[in-house]
Amino acid sequence: MKLPGSIQLIERGWLSSNNVLFFEGESATLVDAGYVGHAPQTVELVKSALAGRRSRIPGGQSPGRRLSRLINTHSHSDHIGGNAALQAAFGCKIVIPAGIERMVSDWDTHALLLDAAQQRGARFAHDAVIEAGSEFDMGGLTWQALPAPGHDMEALIYYCPEKRILISGDALWRDGFGIIFGELMGRKDALPATRSTLEMIGRLGVDIVIPGHGAAFDDFDAALGRAFQRLASFEADGARMGRNAVRACFTFNLLDLQRLREDELPAYLKSVPFFDHVNQRMLGFSDEDFASWLLGELLRSRSIELRDGWILPTMAP
Repeated sequence: MKLPGSIQLIERGWLSSNNVLFFEGESATLVDAGYVGHAPQTVELVKSALAGRRSRIPGGQSPGRRLSRLINTHSHSDHIGGNAALQAAFGCKIVIPAGIERMVSDWDTHALLLDAAQQRGARFAHDAVIEAGSEFDMGGLTWQALPAPGHDMEALIYYCPEKRILISGDALWRDGFGIIFGELMGRKDALPATRSTLEMIGRLGVDIVIPGHGAAFDDFDAALGRAFQRLASFEADGARMGRNAVRACFTFNLLDLQRLREDELPAYLKSVPFFDHVNQRMLGFSDEDFASWLLGELLRSRSIELRDGWILPTMAP
């Protein structure tokens, strides 16, 4: 599996989404910007990638390419968190999915899930939007912007028919897809929308998937099969979906916090609207039992460790 020479994947670990660079003459476009806590690192990674792609121009100079444009797949904090820092560092234009324009313009922290999930973000100003169904160029290739509701109801994925490459954001990973936040927060259309999105993706001719998290992969059919299996398990058991989401989202938040007192966990879970809502709506634990269950789950999976009364993540942020 080999990406075209005009595309460079910067694979990130949690907390940040992947960054995908497209080189276009002396300019470059970046898809997704990572989490705000990693913004300085993101800027340095992009600077390094741009400097590493120097191209000769008349006169014998070899200037680094410039980042002229930043495009987002959707509105979640681990994808838009670096927007402001990248714009400040490079002066790039920011282009967002049309469906999230109001929430970004108003900086609606509720709609952006920053409040509900108790995550951080840095406000930014966008320059343009991408409409679902439109086409645009990146890296000398033509890409289609396809609607991919489910994980984020306004998300877009980007597909290049010529090279059969899919930039899937969090709509499809090698082993699943992103948390279906809408369903967990009470929307009745998010789970069916996730199935419709996977079915739409399955109708595409895809050789390479560049996901929002994890390495690019070419076992498209197998990944899609795993995603459908995961979805079916959630359709059959909403509590399973809720438990999975709480484990994943708390691990993310703990990586951002870096540590949390064990005796503060019940109050913390109660204070985060997303966790409390999922528990009240789907799980039905008391506050103490909710914390005890989560602690046990994350210790068994070795996602955390306990040290001197502190809950610590086992992965470095």
